[in-house]
Amino acid sequence: QVQLVESGGGLVQPGGSLRLSCTASGTPLDAYAIGWFRQAPGKEREGVSCISSTADRTYYADSAKGRFTISRDDAKNTIYLQMNGLKPEDTDVYYCATVLCYTWGIRAPGAWGQGTQVTVSS
Repeated sequence: QVQLVESGGGLVQPGGSLRLSCTASGTPLDAYAIGWFRQAPGKEREGVSCISSTADRTYYADSAKGRFTISRDDAKNTIYLQMNGLKPEDTDVYYCATVLCYTWGIRAPGAWGQGTQVTVSS
């Protein structure tokens, strides 16, 4: 069972940036496609972005295109979500998960992390 851990969330002003990290201790992630999701209380979970195991495919939700960049560093066993131009509506708990990653979407989330809070507010 893959145990994922997210970090990098926090409080940032509108227009600011954050870089989220997703890693796993004791489990190489290089065989897994990883997705980022976000969810606020009372809202449906949204698939934000994903990257294939070989980094040859990525997907971004419309809300993330042009502002977020997903990447992976398998030497560090970490997947990143660089978020720029943050808006108050980006405020959510962000989760990473093992997924099936397609250029048109994210499917079949499996193992989840515990989430990291992102708050965009002045």
